[in-house]
Amino acid sequence: MIMNIVTQPSRKDWDMLLQRPVFDTAELHQKVRSVLDVVKQDGDKAVRQFTRQFDEVNLEDFQVAAAEIEAAASLIPDALKNAIEQATSNIRCFHEKQLNGVEIVETMPGIQCWRKNVGIEKVGLYIPGGSAPLFSTILMLAIPAKMAGCKEIILCSPPGKDGKLNPAILYAAQLTGVSRIFRIGGVQAIAAMAYGTETVPQVYKIFGPGNQYVTCAKQMVQQEGVAIDMPAGPSEVCVLADGTANAAFVAADLLSQAEHGADSQVLLVTTEESLVKKVNKELECQLKNLPRKTMASAALRNSKAIVVKDINEAIALVNEYAAEHLIIACDQEEAIAERITNAGSVFLGNYSPESAGDYASGTNHTLPTNGFAKAYSGVSLDSFVKKITYQKLSKEGLQAIGNTVELMAAAEGLDAHKNAVTIRLKQ
Repeated sequence: MIMNIVTQPSRKDWDMLLQRPVFDTAELHQKVRSVLDVVKQDGDKAVRQFTRQFDEVNLEDFQVAAAEIEAAASLIPDALKNAIEQATSNIRCFHEKQLNGVEIVETMPGIQCWRKNVGIEKVGLYIPGGSAPLFSTILMLAIPAKMAGCKEIILCSPPGKDGKLNPAILYAAQLTGVSRIFRIGGVQAIAAMAYGTETVPQVYKIFGPGNQYVTCAKQMVQQEGVAIDMPAGPSEVCVLADGTANAAFVAADLLSQAEHGADSQVLLVTTEESLVKKVNKELECQLKNLPRKTMASAALRNSKAIVVKDINEAIALVNEYAAEHLIIACDQEEAIAERITNAGSVFLGNYSPESAGDYASGTNHTLPTNGFAKAYSGVSLDSFVKKITYQKLSKEGLQAIGNTVELMAAAEGLDAHKNAVTIRLKQ
């Protein structure tokens, strides 16, 4: 048996059943804090030290030269380049519909109010490397950043043992308009972008996924005034399935998320116990052929298949879980989707694998995990802008609203606020 099966659990047990894997956060915080503090104090010197220590690479120069970026295109097969360009087109198409023009609202005669989107000037993108160089995340972050009008887009990614970045990362970064690329990974990369070093510019907001150390570092620098995209943890998927689901498809979707790492979690919620048995058989078959089967197997040990009595209970359960990715492999999937209130991104029907959203359908794959989908949205164009409000009152407009403001200010005991209106009305 691959997944742990839980049949018709009581609602009082849901909290325990839906817990994500947990870590020793006290030790984690201590390790991350020590790296952040040294980079903040010693800059490039500390980044070199930690790159030697954690990545086992000696680097004098972190920044990737223009010639190396240009050369990357020749190292990538044309088929992959075409795929990246197709994904870029779809992601751009979806996100450009999020661009909003300025609309002036006249709340009263002589009083005009409006709101304007202004791109965050400096943003930092963290792109995981190593065994899974996530060049797709560059598309998800740099495309909306560029569209939003961010003036400087900094990218950090851990170097390989040869001190270089994967050519696909460089190609995607060039294609999407990244300003500068640095061979820096882990906590030291987050620290470099948060505090700035002699080489790496300080940014105002940091985006991108990472392991528990990177995630912890992002949350720590946020407490010091550097914005981050969202709190996040290991990647996860929940599949809501009924008797119309294809067991092979469901197993493939669960494994596609489990292969991210041992700390990932996958969850199957279904009304059909017979489906769980079929899915477990498929998991065993498909797992044998995966290069990352060790990681996927470890993730499956943290995962569950939960059988509930009916679709109403299933919907309630998945809303409580608030998955990063929710796949609805059910009859009348669109009607069910209307009842979903907590999820990062939803995939409808048997032919909507989560992989499509991860790479190329157009939606953004940078999403809230660990239950944060109850309150947070995934990354969008809005993530890269500040929304500044404006107002302009004519003399007549102030006369029309002045008494309202005076009365409210006086009632709060703020006489200087009241006087700022009164002095104008007397002119």
